[in-house]
Amino acid sequence: MKETVSKITPVLLAGGAGSRLWPVSRDQLPKQFQPLVGPYSTYQQTLKRVSSPALYRDPVVITNEDFRFFARRQAEDVGVDVLVALEPARRDSAAAMAAAAVIAEKRSPGGLVLALAADHVVLDDNLFSEAVRLGCKAALEGHLVVFGLTPSEPRTSYGYINPGAVFGDDDDLRLVEAFVEKPNAEKAVAYLEKGYLWNSGNFLFRSDVMIAELRAYAPEILDAVTASVEKGETDLGFLRFDKESFEASPKNSIDYAVIEKTRKIAVVRGHFPWSDIGSWDAIWEVSEKDDFGNAIEGEGLALNSEGCLIHSSGLMTTVVGAKDLVVVATKDAVLVAPKSRAQEVKGLVDRLKTTGRAAVTELHSRAYRPWGYVEEMLTGERFGVKRLLIDPGARTSVQRHMNRSEHWVVVRGTATVIIGENETVLTENESLYVPVGTFHRIANQGRIPLELVEVRTGAYIGEDDIERIEDDYRRL
Repeated sequence: MKETVSKITPVLLAGGAGSRLWPVSRDQLPKQFQPLVGPYSTYQQTLKRVSSPALYRDPVVITNEDFRFFARRQAEDVGVDVLVALEPARRDSAAAMAAAAVIAEKRSPGGLVLALAADHVVLDDNLFSEAVRLGCKAALEGHLVVFGLTPSEPRTSYGYINPGAVFGDDDDLRLVEAFVEKPNAEKAVAYLEKGYLWNSGNFLFRSDVMIAELRAYAPEILDAVTASVEKGETDLGFLRFDKESFEASPKNSIDYAVIEKTRKIAVVRGHFPWSDIGSWDAIWEVSEKDDFGNAIEGEGLALNSEGCLIHSSGLMTTVVGAKDLVVVATKDAVLVAPKSRAQEVKGLVDRLKTTGRAAVTELHSRAYRPWGYVEEMLTGERFGVKRLLIDPGARTSVQRHMNRSEHWVVVRGTATVIIGENETVLTENESLYVPVGTFHRIANQGRIPLELVEVRTGAYIGEDDIERIEDDYRRL
């Protein structure tokens, strides 16, 4: 048995997408970064869940290039220091888990790692921590520990765990007789009757043990990821994996690559309420409801209705005389569907992509930048209106546009503006004009966020009409 490790390294896997939760979850800002249940995103909820310094080290977050600044920003917003590691390509959870083990082994050889899906909801953090503490005994003795939940129905979208002999003296910690990933409907019913558990998709293990199991069952993945981490570079505080090495890894999930095959596996029966919130009906299940079973997030009202979910951002959304409906409204899209058919949203997204409406499945009206965000307010022929928010101490790149001019009006804060060779300071209610082809930059040297309205006019106003010559965030 390994010497007891005092603290656990949490690793959040935060690189996936979630098309079943469209129109809120989109390619450029997927569900783990969205406040789907409560005021915090599931990513932030997960960070807060593992923020106790008595039990955990600072977390490692594995995500991709597009989400790097946003992942760090959301961590800062909840007061958690993180190392953000960037996958240069999507290779499924086995590669991410291998990276987690390799990074953790470098930090603390043989130390415990808690690998967590960043897009799940846990409604009792104390019960979750109890399950983690219980699993430490088996993990320290060389087992890969999974967390199982008592099923409420025979779902085919989850893996199933057959708990075997008791490990130690707690009935909730057992060795695993069998692990089966996503069975068909008939087998799922049989597994419920036999007392199988759902797999929650979270894992606790010693870093050296996970590396050894990957070496035994998925050596190509381990070799590629190890090389990628070792050749990785630190850039603006992010750890960038080597692209060529990482792309050599086969695509596979950790469940198929290792968990189904290993004999070194134990399970903790968790008593914490949990959901992978993979669809809108799952959001309804874990949301607070009124006396009629309606769950409302954002600006919404249900009249003479029951069992409905209203999720609205930026629009007052109402239903009258409805039953078991999902109604989701954003500034640029609305979804209405029976709760029983919520799984079909993925097919809807696929259809939108084939009909020339891919942008509405990929982009949000609000696009986050390393310095703040840009929010689309109005777009027409040869013009566009946006709201810009620049964080204190941040600034945009030095850039120019060859097909449009820009007009800026300061709504709040103080802007230090460079246009060509001139520097100007603008305060609230002051404005400035940027001619076509002129280099410019906006900086916020104040202590409060800088808010501006930007009006673009010209023959072409797309985001790709940009030439950068200097950028704090290396986006040249």
